[in-house]
Amino acid sequence: MRWLNIFIIVLLFAACSEPQTASTSPQAQAQTDANVQSETERLNAWLDAQYEEQLEFSPQTRTRLGDKTDYDQLDDYTLAGQLSELEWLRNSVSTMQQEFDYEALSEDGKLSFDMWAYGLEQAQSRVPYMNHGYIFGRGGPHASLPSFLISYQSLDTEADVQAYLSRLGEIDRVFMELLDRSRQAAADGIRQPRFAYDFALAEIERVTAGVPFNTSDDSPNSPLWVDLQTKIQALVDEEVLSADSAQTYLSQAQNILANEVLDANTQVAQWLEEDREFAFAQSQGAWALPDGEAYYQHRLKLMTTLDLSADQIHEIGLAEVARLRSEMEAIKNQVGFTQSLQDFFVFTREDPQFYYPNTDEGRQEYLDINNEYLDFINEKLPEYFGLLPKASLIVSRVESFREQAGAAQHYRAGAPDGSRPGVFYSHMSDMSTLAKFQIEDIAYHEGNPGHHMQISIQQELTEVPRFRTQYRTTAYTEGWGLYAEWLAKEMGGFEDPYSDFGRLAGEIWRAVRLVVDTGIHAKQWSQDQAVQYFLDNTPIPEGAVRSEVQRYFANPGQATAYKIGMMAFQEARANAEAALGDDFDIRTFHDIVLGAGAVPIPMMHARVERWIQESQQ
Repeated sequence: MRWLNIFIIVLLFAACSEPQTASTSPQAQAQTDANVQSETERLNAWLDAQYEEQLEFSPQTRTRLGDKTDYDQLDDYTLAGQLSELEWLRNSVSTMQQEFDYEALSEDGKLSFDMWAYGLEQAQSRVPYMNHGYIFGRGGPHASLPSFLISYQSLDTEADVQAYLSRLGEIDRVFMELLDRSRQAAADGIRQPRFAYDFALAEIERVTAGVPFNTSDDSPNSPLWVDLQTKIQALVDEEVLSADSAQTYLSQAQNILANEVLDANTQVAQWLEEDREFAFAQSQGAWALPDGEAYYQHRLKLMTTLDLSADQIHEIGLAEVARLRSEMEAIKNQVGFTQSLQDFFVFTREDPQFYYPNTDEGRQEYLDINNEYLDFINEKLPEYFGLLPKASLIVSRVESFREQAGAAQHYRAGAPDGSRPGVFYSHMSDMSTLAKFQIEDIAYHEGNPGHHMQISIQQELTEVPRFRTQYRTTAYTEGWGLYAEWLAKEMGGFEDPYSDFGRLAGEIWRAVRLVVDTGIHAKQWSQDQAVQYFLDNTPIPEGAVRSEVQRYFANPGQATAYKIGMMAFQEARANAEAALGDDFDIRTFHDIVLGAGAVPIPMMHARVERWIQESQQ
């Protein structure tokens, strides 16, 4: 109806016989503007209240945001709990549609309205597939919950210690809720590849290794135990806790870990061992799951926010791989390598000069060079961006219990209030998976001007409803990260040809993902077929390739978001440059796309188009 009304208005103006239209008086325009501002402010206040209500469904989200409300509770992971939140969201969107005049909102108010409604659309689309995700798979709750407590559960008061112990005591409840869902999924024929069972079992073993889970004389302290002891000792040093109180709390924690937490992990491990025998020995994609084709299409839309079929994405990937191979050929020739591109891939993949030693000294060198690249690019940021992040960034090795040789580096956002920095994590157990020529590229993707910059700016927005500061769409977030790699060359990065080769390797890596992910989940590719295509078209070390391919089996569709999102940003910029010519300003363009947060791709394009039209008036 909204578009029909606009169409009728346009027709009425076109049919008007007078060559001139009456202009709006300044007083009338001022009143209209005031009404728009009032309605938008009313919506913003209402959405903030709604988001606060929604956070009641997730104490863990509150903690990630730096809010200690319900600090002693973990989330409800039952299907009933998730459906309850969905029903709440349905009612919320219905109320919004009834109580607010969409046409009376500002353009940014309309965007907030649309995004809140889009959240419901996404949530409803997941309902048929709520058990299709592999719960106790790679990086599942057995690893993510300990990581959550270590990374997010800060202890500043004695009440915080009590909350920590309460959450330790909640782990068995969470595991049992998720184990019930896993059993139901298996009964419905939904099983992850066999290698993912092995992966999860190894993670559980690492989490529960050492004291207080294992108390033999030569056992080290477990990661959770080290974290809690360190945090409580800091409170003793600050005289927040007495030594006696600290010992009492540590004894309580030790008892919870050695009993309820260990028992919950043991039950999950036993089930994984038993169910593993029913999983396919040869890895199969989403096509093999119940309603697998529809599930995969759902995942593609969820990840890209676009209506692209698996075949379309596959063809885009093939075309991009071909284009990028030609650019890599040019760099191969530039450095004087006379053999084939495939030989050059093998050379850069295997020659020791491209890797740091697998020692603590080598790991520190790796961290140091990351910081050098980030320091360089930070000085360039004001030339390309008006909006700049306030939050700090640190580069760190992944915690030992969740470290995986060859796994992708990743970013974890800081607290919106700046109390916790953003962290760029690297898996460093095997330095032969971390090529020197890729360091610069990945630093810009995970740090600035990539994830850290985009997410920090979004969290620091003050004139939008709070939910928009935390809203994530994979195509936008990961697409921006890949666009940031491409942009960094324009900003003066990648002067070394091997680093520039690494940039292209990073981009072709994401183009290969389009081919491989759709190959696995829509075209029934085997794991070996996917690995071989990867090795044939990238210089990525084989260990990293195998880890990547297993990731794609475990998380259908997610890998397609990077390149599709990057191309969307490039398209939006190209359109703006063509339309505005000499009036195009790169700083303003970047502020336009970053200043709204991680919106769905169609909404990003619409925002840029409005800016173009306003600039041309």
